[in-house]
Amino acid sequence: MMNRAMALKTFLVFGGGLFLLILLTWIHINQGNISIPVWTVFEAVFSPADTLEHHTIRVLRLPRAVMGIVAGGALAVSGAVLQTVTKNPLSSASTLGIHSGTYFAVIVTTIFFPFAMIMNGIITAFIGGVVTFLIVYILSGGGDATPVRMVLAGMIVTFLFSSLTSVLQIFYENETQGLFLWGSGTLVQNSWDGVRFALPVVTAAFLVLLGAARKLDTLKLGDEVATALGQNVKAVKFVTIILSVLLTSVTVSVVGPIGFVGLVAPHIIKLIGFRSHVPLLLGSFLWGAVVLLMADVLARYIDPSFSELPVGAITALIGAPWLIWLVLRMKRSGNTDGGSVMAGSSLVQMRLRVLLPIFSILVLLVLFVSMSTGNYGFDPSQTIAVFQGEAESFIRNYILELRLPRAIVAFTSGAILAVSGLIFQGVLRNPLADPSVIGITSGAGVGALLTMYVFSVSAAWIPLGAMAGAIVFFIIVMALGAKMEFQPTMLALLGIGVSAFGQAIIQILVVRADMGVASALTWLSGTTYATGYGELLSYLLWPVLLLIPVLFFYIRKLDVLALGDDTAKGLGLDVRSVRFQMALIATLLAASSVAAVGAIGFIGLIAPHAARLFVGTVNQRLLPVAMMIGGLLLVVADLFSRTLLAPAEIPSGILVAVLGAPYFLWLMKRRSA
Repeated sequence: MMNRAMALKTFLVFGGGLFLLILLTWIHINQGNISIPVWTVFEAVFSPADTLEHHTIRVLRLPRAVMGIVAGGALAVSGAVLQTVTKNPLSSASTLGIHSGTYFAVIVTTIFFPFAMIMNGIITAFIGGVVTFLIVYILSGGGDATPVRMVLAGMIVTFLFSSLTSVLQIFYENETQGLFLWGSGTLVQNSWDGVRFALPVVTAAFLVLLGAARKLDTLKLGDEVATALGQNVKAVKFVTIILSVLLTSVTVSVVGPIGFVGLVAPHIIKLIGFRSHVPLLLGSFLWGAVVLLMADVLARYIDPSFSELPVGAITALIGAPWLIWLVLRMKRSGNTDGGSVMAGSSLVQMRLRVLLPIFSILVLLVLFVSMSTGNYGFDPSQTIAVFQGEAESFIRNYILELRLPRAIVAFTSGAILAVSGLIFQGVLRNPLADPSVIGITSGAGVGALLTMYVFSVSAAWIPLGAMAGAIVFFIIVMALGAKMEFQPTMLALLGIGVSAFGQAIIQILVVRADMGVASALTWLSGTTYATGYGELLSYLLWPVLLLIPVLFFYIRKLDVLALGDDTAKGLGLDVRSVRFQMALIATLLAASSVAAVGAIGFIGLIAPHAARLFVGTVNQRLLPVAMMIGGLLLVVADLFSRTLLAPAEIPSGILVAVLGAPYFLWLMKRRSA
């Protein structure tokens, strides 16, 4: 019976997988913006002639299909090995940030060191991948890292590198032209060059890993047991990690960063019951090819105009729910990290009656500096002349109608995001919570883009679309969070999956809407560019007037929630109702900010933590201080966005992410210490 069961599993994995691969390859070759009869396709493959149809199939379509097989297999094998070596079922090149590191390295080399882009940039991509893996591995605790902590570190490193990459793409649009689609993952091939380059490297690395399969099997028993069995554990880990990063690097250098294939395919094989690394690696390669070809077929089926949806977005649509399911499965198996990053305590206890005037003066000072600063430097005399009524009409209008409203929008958006983050951290008892970290911001972005480019309604409906998207994602996050009992780090991990799903939809909408690369990246990163009184009145004023005053009376309930659900219930609090109502308010606040300035992250994470340094953990005291700090952060980011590379502008959201990502990593390192 056991032999029959194993034979059936083997047939399903390898026989069924091979059949699916052949079928998908055939469908893939038959897809295109030019209809070619099936028999012509058959002739072009097996009996080629010197005709346009045969050349189209053999030079364009067939290389693309073969590249999908090679890339999918390489990514899947890389993921399987990383999962074993790191003892982390959630490991893959995408979840550990390796993709973002390789992509960033390629972009930097393309712009500043084009002479180093030899061999398709594989050397650059490889170095970037290795360095990124080391950063994530060290920051997550090295050998003592938990799966959750490692993936969280990978997520933040991805945010950081993605922000830096976006800056370079915006300011060097000509040098990086054509890399936007590639950066989202695409199998488009114009010849066999990509296959000729990648296939030997992938084959060699794969064969070496197959040869090391037994050594990988011993690693699963634990480092001490493997050492007792005569294995040089450090050498095995070093070689296999290098080969895994090499597989990822060669793939990225040809087709760009394609995520989640290395997560989905190995788990398909493991779920069927294969644990030994010989069938695991072989099966992962086969099913990785199936997953990637299926995603590419779906991409061209979704967009019949064949304007090329990024296949990386489709794999994210498939892989993000898979990641969420794996996290829920870890909860059922008890393999979780239920802790949280330290919320922090006050370093300088200050009374509000002293602190608020100080911050108010600081806000006015920063607003004054913002109004007085332009492309030609800092000139306070002009601003003073405006308020004395002595300035020329042009200067007066420029300062009062452009700079001042933009600074006010930045301050208001930052304050709103800070309040949203504070509420989420209190409601979920999770100091990692932030509208961007748990996926609410991406949901608002999806809603806003759907409103703009799919339903084609007037701009007045954009905030409603953003709110609808944010509420839908909020309900999803809350439902999943309830199953995880709102464990802090696990909830942040679920947020990665939800956010990745939303970002995949956003990528598809951006490509379908045919937005310019720079404008698309700017909006997706969050920007205060060209904002003014219109955004303030339409999107930001009503949350401040309606929701913030309510919170000043409602915020005390967060302190009761902080005592734990059982204690809060004992004190007469309807925990479920309060949690839902306050989280809904936080969602509406985040959505209004997205509608005004796009998807700006990390303000809601940084501002509440910074406020705790001044006033402790009482939420009623935290609320006004967090608002001040959040507003100041975004005004300062807006100021630097206009001046650092003047006359060009850096999206404010990117500057905030460059500050916020290291802060998040510091919080993680602080707890692990």
